[in-house]
Amino acid sequence: MKKQIKNALVPKSENPVVIPTYGDDTSLTSYIRAISQYPILSAEQEYEYATQWVKDKDQSAAEKLLVSHLRLVVSVAYDFRNYGIPVQELVASGNMGLMQALQKFDPERGFRFSTYAMFWIRAEIYETILNNWSIVKIGTSANQKRVFFNLARAKRALGIMDGNLSDNQAEQIAEYLSVPTEDVKRMSTRIVARDLSLNSPARSTEQEGADMLSNMADNGVSIVEKTEQHEMMTRGGELLRKHLAELPERDREILKARRLSEPAATLEMLSKKYNISRERVRQIEERAYNKLRDAILKETTGKKDDK
Repeated sequence: MKKQIKNALVPKSENPVVIPTYGDDTSLTSYIRAISQYPILSAEQEYEYATQWVKDKDQSAAEKLLVSHLRLVVSVAYDFRNYGIPVQELVASGNMGLMQALQKFDPERGFRFSTYAMFWIRAEIYETILNNWSIVKIGTSANQKRVFFNLARAKRALGIMDGNLSDNQAEQIAEYLSVPTEDVKRMSTRIVARDLSLNSPARSTEQEGADMLSNMADNGVSIVEKTEQHEMMTRGGELLRKHLAELPERDREILKARRLSEPAATLEMLSKKYNISRERVRQIEERAYNKLRDAILKETTGKKDDK
């Protein structure tokens, strides 16, 4: 349990309350047996201890208030045991929520500490589950969290058994949970499609060391093709610069403005710049392009394009 509560509240009384902890060498069953020795407090006792803590920072009173609710944390943690997180971790998170509740509790508002602490315990457990469910943050809003933790209950209530929801089913659940339909669709897809490690065994019968990643087909461009493409682009750029320089200046500038610039210059713009007609600009562009193309083809293949 990493001794969260014991380290946070150092007792000052002569006969301090010993707060049980557990780790790798102590089972959850032993922990539950240990915390069962502490009595459940009455409303009057809760108020008395909470008041002593809030007003006088009485460590002994705070400890008595905490240990009497450790069973509540375990009870809440077990409600979430089907989310794939070890109960020990959920209990540890719940205990952190219990401590936060103690720091913020105001006994003068008339609420039982157990009622107030329940919200903090659940909040911490919610965060633990969401943070461990996926490597990508799965719940970023209150509506998404509501769908995540209540989707199964809503589907049972509405008699929906399908894994993939139809539009109509998503709308029914959205109305039932009072959340947007898009949140239901998005969260349902995320819950069904759990993260899969690429290093997990591809099959149980696979030879040792074979995993999902090693058996995936590489659909990318091979290193040979990448090298060839790089060389072609480099060579093409050299030839383009070389033969562009061989064109007359006006032809070169028109060709670059029309075909090598972004955005391309319009015929109207170039006709005004060179004081010629738009048709003449088009003819110069076409002539310059053909010269450039033929020069590059001749150098690379030894042939002239007949088109």
